[in-house]
Amino acid sequence: MRYIKIYSVLILLLLLAAVAIAAEKTEFQFKKQPELQQLRPKKPVRIKLRRSPKSEYTWELAGDDADEIVRTDRKLRKMLNVQ
Repeated sequence: MRYIKIYSVLILLLLLAAVAIAAEKTEFQFKKQPELQQLRPKKPVRIKLRRSPKSEYTWELAGDDADEIVRTDRKLRKMLNVQ
């Protein structure tokens, strides 16, 4: 009789653990967040730097974002001391 009680308690604990694990699995569903899906990585500004025979520098900038191109141009002018 004593062993039957112990086995029934063990079986009950195993059933409760299985139900708890099944409940946890249903809670961990992935949800799509549209604001994260719409972000695209920024493409860098492409720079073609040239040096003339007179030791003067010229460059061509290409990219998708006009503001980033203007910022890059300002940085280049500052670094190369070009007016």
